[in-house]
Amino acid sequence: MATSERGTGTSQSLERGLAILSSFNSDRSLIGVSELSRDLELSRSTTHRYIATLAQLGYLQQDPDSRRYRLGPKVLDLGFSAINAMDLREIAAPHLRQLSDETQHTVNLAILDGIDVVYIERCRTTGPGQRDIDLNLHVGARLPAYCTAMGKAILAFVSEDHLASVIEKIDFAPRGPNTLTSPEAFREELGRIRLSGIAVNNEELAYGLRSIAAPIHSNSGDVIAALNLAVHRTMASMEELIAHYGPAVSRTARDISLGMGHRVAPA
Repeated sequence: MATSERGTGTSQSLERGLAILSSFNSDRSLIGVSELSRDLELSRSTTHRYIATLAQLGYLQQDPDSRRYRLGPKVLDLGFSAINAMDLREIAAPHLRQLSDETQHTVNLAILDGIDVVYIERCRTTGPGQRDIDLNLHVGARLPAYCTAMGKAILAFVSEDHLASVIEKIDFAPRGPNTLTSPEAFREELGRIRLSGIAVNNEELAYGLRSIAAPIHSNSGDVIAALNLAVHRTMASMEELIAHYGPAVSRTARDISLGMGHRVAPA
């Protein structure tokens, strides 16, 4: 089979195939051939050929009713293989379970990918109100970073150039009653997080959902992830959330950072 090779030594066909897969996200789970053709600036016949190949290999599936496409199980296999290969997940898992057992609340771990956070571990509880804030989340789920405690906990510590590029791409749409909807307000919030080391989500993502998060550092000192503890608004006020669970969340993030080889300054 002939493949088109670019002058850089890379495969244009592979780039196009990956671009098609990258077009799918949580807000755009079903896409038609014509949409992808416009997005990629390819002819409809060329786009259909790539899609047919990806579908045959199991990376895409066609919805029988709409005739549009969604990601297939092969993509999940790749994602879970990547997640399972992460040292971070292995190191963090027992600490997350301990925090969840101690507090009887759901605890999550996420990394930043573009303008989203991607969940790489969950320790879920079944306490009262938990179903109201689960939001169908699972390992591999993506949420907008700007309206989540974990996203803000990571973005507060990235370089200014990185932050500027992320903010430029964010659509600050209201998601919950208290979503921050301007870059200025978002930057002010990140400044507060840098000072306190703790990020909160007070119904910014969805009604009723509150959470508190802390960043996790690599051995180089860079923030590579964040963990959070999530509650329903009926379980705790924001003041109670910070006072009762902030120290435990910070301690757990610190312990995971130590496990990653980060030299944490004495508390």
